[in-house]
Amino acid sequence: MNEVLLRSLTPSVLGILVRRGADFAAAEDAVQDALVEAVRVWPADPPRDAKGWLVTVAWRRFLDATRADTARRRREDLVVEEPGPGPAPAVDDTLRLYFLCAHPSLTPSSAVALTLRAVGGLTTRQIAQAYLVPEATMAQRISRAKRTVSGIRFDRAGDVATVLRVLYLVFNEGYSGDVDLAAEAIRLTRQLAAAIDHPEAAGLLALMLLHHARRAARTAPDGSLVPLAEQDRGRWDTESIAEGVEILQAALARDRLGEFQAQAAIAALHADAPTAEETDWVQIVEWYDELARLTDSPVVRLNRAVAVGEADGPRAGLAALATLDDTLPRHTAVAAYLHERDGDLATAARLYSAAAQKAPNLAERDHLTRQAARLNARRCR
Repeated sequence: MNEVLLRSLTPSVLGILVRRGADFAAAEDAVQDALVEAVRVWPADPPRDAKGWLVTVAWRRFLDATRADTARRRREDLVVEEPGPGPAPAVDDTLRLYFLCAHPSLTPSSAVALTLRAVGGLTTRQIAQAYLVPEATMAQRISRAKRTVSGIRFDRAGDVATVLRVLYLVFNEGYSGDVDLAAEAIRLTRQLAAAIDHPEAAGLLALMLLHHARRAARTAPDGSLVPLAEQDRGRWDTESIAEGVEILQAALARDRLGEFQAQAAIAALHADAPTAEETDWVQIVEWYDELARLTDSPVVRLNRAVAVGEADGPRAGLAALATLDDTLPRHTAVAAYLHERDGDLATAARLYSAAAQKAPNLAERDHLTRQAARLNARRCR
């Protein structure tokens, strides 16, 4: 059973059902039923046309579920529309589904959560981590969103800002999590940036390209994380960096600054530095100031504290950190890093150990544990 194939086909099959008249919640349920049937049937009897098979089975599941509540005349009309045999149309509906999930009847946060779950393929736990909320809270939010859109005909697409936010979160999960969605997010953002005249779409594409360019250097052969300052910059993708910078410069020239352009500017400054020591931290702090003004995000202010520590010294960074809520994710890890820079190895080692206990994934936990062990070994010499 090729689970990757099933995952890749799901958005397109879901889009076909929505176009044929199924409301989103019912279409999602029908596609899930078809996937379960595929897992059962395909190992012994694989279809020649996987997508066409899924469309046909999902549509029949939708019809079966609809018949109990739909008048006979409407049922007969829908049966006429049932897909016939043969290959399904090679139409990519994924980006369209992103807009449909950003429905005006939903709040932006609920629209993002619903899209990530239904189209992006993320689990409720992964979405909860992205939003910094408990998993149970996110499960309730997604359930409410499904109830809200149940029965609604998706004839009014959502706004660009919400779709950009979804694409950004999908990319981040694919870049740092256990589901590889980064390339798909870049592909969809390329489509969006080409289809609409929106500087933030271009800014997001630039940001993705600049981050993705460093991906090969982010992990060691054993799978352990490699901090930015220690990465082999010869492994960075220079073509992606050049493309990202070019797209960013064109967006900034329009003088309609948004948060994704500001983030891309920070990423470009990192990419432009031949070595970690040559990074222009003063300019990075200035961009974080702009980003904080645009977003008022505590995560942005946390990252700004690191930049201040590099530009003005670790004690200045610790002073900036002291103004933030110490329950913020990765706050303890940042404090550990700044204390190490300040020469307080005992405090840094203790904080690295504490941060490891709060790490959102195994790779980060192992990295922080090794940092604590490294400092404890230095202190024992």
